[in-house]
Amino acid sequence: MGLDPGMTVGLAILNLSGEILDVNSFKEASRADITRHIINYGKTVIVATDVHNPPKMVKKMASSLNSRIFSPYRDLAVSVKNELVDDYLCPQDQRLPIRRSRFNNNLIPQNAHERDALAAAIQAYKKYQKKLEQIERRTQSLELSSKMADDVKIMVINEIPITKAINILLEKMNPPIHPAAKSHHNDNSSKTSLNGVKNRIKDYGEDKKFQDTLKEGHTSETSPEISKLQNRLKSQEKQIRNLQNRNSILEDDIGQYQDEIFQLENRIQRLQYQYSQNILQQKEITKKNAIIKGIQEKYNHEKALRRDLEDQLESIKRIRAMELSREASPVKIIYSFSRDGIREVASSKNIKGGDVVLLQSSKGGGSHTASLLIELGVKAVITTDKMSHQAKEAFEKNMIPLLEADKIDLKMADDFAVIMNKELNREIDKWTKNQEEKKKKEDRNKLLKIMDDYKAQRKRSSHNS
Repeated sequence: MGLDPGMTVGLAILNLSGEILDVNSFKEASRADITRHIINYGKTVIVATDVHNPPKMVKKMASSLNSRIFSPYRDLAVSVKNELVDDYLCPQDQRLPIRRSRFNNNLIPQNAHERDALAAAIQAYKKYQKKLEQIERRTQSLELSSKMADDVKIMVINEIPITKAINILLEKMNPPIHPAAKSHHNDNSSKTSLNGVKNRIKDYGEDKKFQDTLKEGHTSETSPEISKLQNRLKSQEKQIRNLQNRNSILEDDIGQYQDEIFQLENRIQRLQYQYSQNILQQKEITKKNAIIKGIQEKYNHEKALRRDLEDQLESIKRIRAMELSREASPVKIIYSFSRDGIREVASSKNIKGGDVVLLQSSKGGGSHTASLLIELGVKAVITTDKMSHQAKEAFEKNMIPLLEADKIDLKMADDFAVIMNKELNREIDKWTKNQEEKKKKEDRNKLLKIMDDYKAQRKRSSHNS
């Protein structure tokens, strides 16, 4: 019987052949009412629970019903209980002892309490199933009734070996014979045995001489042949008794070996259960470790991002402090003269109009790349290497000074640089003057070219005329 205690009590009753007799639940019922309901189905041998530590109600119920308690090695998980019940109600192996319940909807659990009770009962039955089936085979070979088989099962569940339980039952059926009656019984048995021997000899014709004696009427007990046969019979009866004693000893040995096998099978089952639980636990640990590792990686990423943002903020604060000092101008460093490099620094260091920027590398930049800085309205661009002609032309066209880093006193500090305002203005003025002179020179050259072209045209016209 499986029992699930609580406000709603779940109950499941199986017989000793594994058939489900009842699946029920009782809401706010007294223990007496539940006990009366259980007694209607006969004697209770086991009260089973689905948790390792039996609840108080299970202990009290087992005590009042004078039955044993079964509890699993560990609390049964919901998935395990569902699997137990589903496999038992709809077994793939049709040899399982589910005959009545498979087609009876009243014996299918209708709620979690009934399911838990049925799972506990099934788990208890499975523990004893092989031994109970063995008892059925042996009692059937002895032509014992199902009631007698159940009596043997009850004794075996109460830890009495199978052979001993059967012998106890047989002794109850055939009580020991009183000594006086035993003597009379032995005399009759001897005569019966003697007659049986005579009949067998006569039927099978094993002793021709004895048949001749019988035909001649020599049937007296004093006949030498009869005496010889009696002695032979006694010897055979003694041999039979010895064989019976030997057989009884061997049956006891078999019973002990079967008990050992049963205990070993239970141990194997327990170890398999623990092994499967350890595998599930290891899988769960691996899963949790993966989650923890993912969280740790995310935390490290966020931590590194926060550190970068703090560094950027500190850098911006230092730059802002220099801007406010009016004695020096911060120089914002651009590491790559590309669209992505400019946009990244423009975002992180807040490049705005009037800022001075330093190109650590001018490689790869052209007029389109230069236009990004031009649109930002930078005050000047400091270079460390040779810039492409297209980029240089774009800056000069928009009058954005290009200063060479090795010709100015540039002080580097971490991820930014500083240039004194006086020097910066002086270099800008110098570049501006150079550009103006360059422009004047270009304009003069253009004018001279125009004049030369005009003279050449006049000369060709006069020559033609």
